[in-house]
Amino acid sequence: MTTELARKFADPNRGVYFIGTTPPKNTIDDDQKLNDIGQKLLDRLGQIEVDGLIVYDIQDESSRISKPRPFPYMETHDPLEWSKRLNTLAIKPVITYKSVSSRSAQEFDQWLNSAWEDYGVRDIVLVGAPSSEGQIVLPLNQAYETLQKNAHDFNLGGVTIAERHAVKGDEHLRLMNKSIAGCDFFVSQAVYNPQATVDMLSQYARSCRDKGEAPKRVILTFTPCGSEKTLSFMEWLGISVPDATKHRILDAESPLDESIKICRSALEQIIEIALPLGIPLGLNIESLTNRKEEIDASINLYKLLKATLDLKLAEQNIN
Repeated sequence: MTTELARKFADPNRGVYFIGTTPPKNTIDDDQKLNDIGQKLLDRLGQIEVDGLIVYDIQDESSRISKPRPFPYMETHDPLEWSKRLNTLAIKPVITYKSVSSRSAQEFDQWLNSAWEDYGVRDIVLVGAPSSEGQIVLPLNQAYETLQKNAHDFNLGGVTIAERHAVKGDEHLRLMNKSIAGCDFFVSQAVYNPQATVDMLSQYARSCRDKGEAPKRVILTFTPCGSEKTLSFMEWLGISVPDATKHRILDAESPLDESIKICRSALEQIIEIALPLGIPLGLNIESLTNRKEEIDASINLYKLLKATLDLKLAEQNIN
């Protein structure tokens, strides 16, 4: 079976466009209220055209970093439940993230069956442990092996982190290995350091060329930033923000508007390298906070970046 998204991903001449979101906190247990939250999200999306939504599996990542979390960690509703609800309300495909490290292979296999049969989930991204600290019951590579043995034919994606490439220089090899393990697309961490992404994608394209393979689609994540606290949270999450970029945002009359300009410039730099190398691109726009200003800004950012990528693709297709 080929999912609707897999068919779109297979066309290198088009972009694919997503809005990223997190499930509501699990203290909200009223079904109508959950529907209202979902509908409010979709109402915001009514003014834009999206290929689907991405639902994150939020974990307590305090083991990854010693600094305190700028925003408190709150447990959320099950991503599977939220994905099904959004899919029902929006009639749009939903990519569901799954953190795999804390359960056994057998439990993960049961999760896969339930995701497919009970929740109608077809498109997933598997995420490993946030750090090597603590107990890892199921490493990511074993999760991929479990998935390959499962009867259901998921459209599988992986995470790519350019910041890791900037430090270790091997993220392109991770992409190659994840492709071998079954990944058909990748979703990046939020981009604020385009050079790290450009370096990674350039090496990835070269590795693909050396092996005679076509690069997989890379969905680039962008997020607006309107305050020092949001910036601190971004850095806590491991998003690389160069000092000059930080100062440019925080010193601006409108930090949110400035961050949007920075994101567009970053996308243009990446497009310039990635498209000639044959790497199909997509966009995923998220707001890292519940602040109305940043949520509204994420919609404006989506419109601008989608128009930017669509225009570049149209120019390329004419040539």
